[in-house]
Order: sequence, then structure tokens, then C-alpha cells
Amino acid sequence: MSSSAATGQVRASHILIKHQGSRRPASWKDPEGRIIKNTTRDSAVSQLTVIRDDIISGKSKFEDVASRISDCSSAKRGGDLGPFGRGQMQKPFEEATFALKVGEVSDIVDTDSGVHIIKRTA
Repeated sequence: MSSSAATGQVRASHILIKHQGSRRPASWKDPEGRIIKNTTRDSAVSQLTVIRDDIISGKSKFEDVASRISDCSSAKRGGDLGPFGRGQMQKPFEEATFALKVGEVSDIVDTDSGVHIIKRTA
């Protein structure tokens, strides 16, 4: 059993696209929130679906896309959020991450922050 499993921790990277419904409609790359306020949830989901397909097919690398696209400051680390345990992330995010096998990429996950795809790394 790996040490991370023993402590009940996982490690993940994610790509976040914020939209009008996000609780903080601004980000490191859109500080005024101009783009975010004009992005519907549907449009955020379609962007992320294309991105996910490119990653799954091997056309794009998760970390590269995260560093360019993600509205989370973790973009600067290729989307890496580091290790976390239960109760530290929003529930839908936590459940999706814990359900993944290491190396797997989630489907679209909705949280108060926006829409995500998550890659479990440990």
C-alpha cells in the first residue's frame, strides 16, 4: 500500500474554466473577469470537452494545456494541486478525484468555481 493511500490522500492536477456562474468570476489570466462574465456554462463545457478529447487522444499534454488555459493559479504548476485528503476540496471535486485511478482524466466536473477536468497523479 502506498503511503498516500495509507493517509487517505490523493494528488491531482486540474484544468478549470470559469463562467458566469462561478463564485469568483475573475482569474489570474482574466483579472477583470471580462471573458469569464461572457462565458456561459455551456460554452465552458464545450471548450473543456474539446480539450479533454485532445488530451485523451494524445494530441495535447494535460500539463501544457493547464498552464495555458486553466483559470486556476495552479496553472503555473501545470495544474498541480498537490496532495489532499477528504474534506479539503469541494465535494464534487473530491468525489471525482477519489474515483479516478492514477493517470486517469475525469469527465467534466461542476463546482462553485466553474467546470473542471481532473487528472489524478498519485
